[in-house]
Amino acid sequence: MQHWTPWAVAGFLAAAIVPTSAADISGAGATFPYPIYAKWADAYKKETGIGLNYQSIGSGGGIKQIQNKTVTFGASDAPLKGAELDKLGLAQFPTVMGGIVPVVNLPGINPGELVIDGPTLAKVFLGEIKFWDDPALTKLNPGAKLPHQAIAVVHRSDGSGTTFNFAYFLAEVSPDWKSKVGYSTSVEWPVGIGAKGNEGVANNVGNTQGSIGYVEYAYALQNKLTYMKMVNRAGKTVSPNSESFQAAAANADWKSVPGFGVILANQPGDGSWPMTAATFILVYKRPSDPAATREALKFFAWCYRNGARMAESLDYVPMPASVVKQIEEMWKTEIKDSSGKPVFAAAM
Repeated sequence: MQHWTPWAVAGFLAAAIVPTSAADISGAGATFPYPIYAKWADAYKKETGIGLNYQSIGSGGGIKQIQNKTVTFGASDAPLKGAELDKLGLAQFPTVMGGIVPVVNLPGINPGELVIDGPTLAKVFLGEIKFWDDPALTKLNPGAKLPHQAIAVVHRSDGSGTTFNFAYFLAEVSPDWKSKVGYSTSVEWPVGIGAKGNEGVANNVGNTQGSIGYVEYAYALQNKLTYMKMVNRAGKTVSPNSESFQAAAANADWKSVPGFGVILANQPGDGSWPMTAATFILVYKRPSDPAATREALKFFAWCYRNGARMAESLDYVPMPASVVKQIEEMWKTEIKDSSGKPVFAAAM
């Protein structure tokens, strides 16, 4: 497993965001997949000379930018529904899967030392559990020395697919969360302070003693944050890692939902991580600039073929080969230029 050093992160930031030529691919949106998009972009540029100008601004921003046609592709962890894709003229496909993890800042507590279940996590984010030594938390963690310290909740302030998947999971396991808050890319948070992007939440939790937040797992590793284990739907305590994310994704029926928009939260199985999610790309079915869309699809085709090990090194789960085949068939049949020809046909 590769852990990123600060200079490596800075290098990927520079490689991914600084445009170097007119041929560079432009995209914007989800912060959840940003670490792997940056890593893929760096490798792709070395091989092809073509860069990726990707703005990590949150899923809500990515959806807005593709609607405004200011980028070639939008990126969102909250999949659009079939009716909305049809209305906007967009095609949607997943790129990788990963896990959302609760992260805390408690001195003397190591990563994976604390356990939390869904209903308790919902009560924390509802503001009903206010201190770290609350009986619900001490019951789940009988061996831990939990302080009588106020819990500082940190959540996303921007439109976020990570929030969508986090809130979706809480709505699945907590009737109170479902009725009082619900799920969307933006919700009315009962308590806490907001931060922008996975980066912002990771930074706030890292700097705030007594805090709890939620981030994509790669951000927890990069920032050396203390993540929690979770009790899953089967009642088993699981750690966040490639195996538990893969277990959650194993039974996904990608063809069952328009635009491959499968939600992977709260999946069955003893080994499944309960807050697993896919991340998605949005492009126009009839793009105004077919050449730019072709370059974007070529990039993602390259990532599917060559990027699996890079994804796994950051604890993302690559898309199965059978799903990639379905995605590339969809590109051929749905994404066309003004003459009706496919914008890009991947070499099968």
